[in-house]
Amino acid sequence: MRGVLLGGERALAEAVPAEGARVDVRWGALMGVRHPAAVEWAGPVRSAAETTPPNTALAHAETAYRAAVRAAAEHAVRQAAADLLAAEAERTRQRVRALRRHWIPRLRGELAAVELGLEEAEQEEAVRRRWAASHGSR
Repeated sequence: MRGVLLGGERALAEAVPAEGARVDVRWGALMGVRHPAAVEWAGPVRSAAETTPPNTALAHAETAYRAAVRAAAEHAVRQAAADLLAAEAERTRQRVRALRRHWIPRLRGELAAVELGLEEAEQEEAVRRRWAASHGSR
């Protein structure tokens, strides 16, 4: 506001560099989740032909805005990573709950049925062997 009051709106428009800032996001993986890991920020560069801000208030505002953009980019990367990891943790909790409530009890029941069937088959086989041994010796 002080920069505009000192130099007018034209001074504000002239103080903006022609080239914008560049933000590059590097991705990483944690717990099998691909997420933004870091941000590389390059502020706008003023060419030699461009004029510098006409007053110190605009120069200080430019410095403050650069710091704010850098902080916003870093915050966005960290927030996105936290959101992605939290969503994956919730999906994992749901999968574990489904395993504990549905799959494990069902599989235990099927295992018990298979073990019972094997035990019955072993007993039948033992009876057949005894019968064959007693009838084969006669």
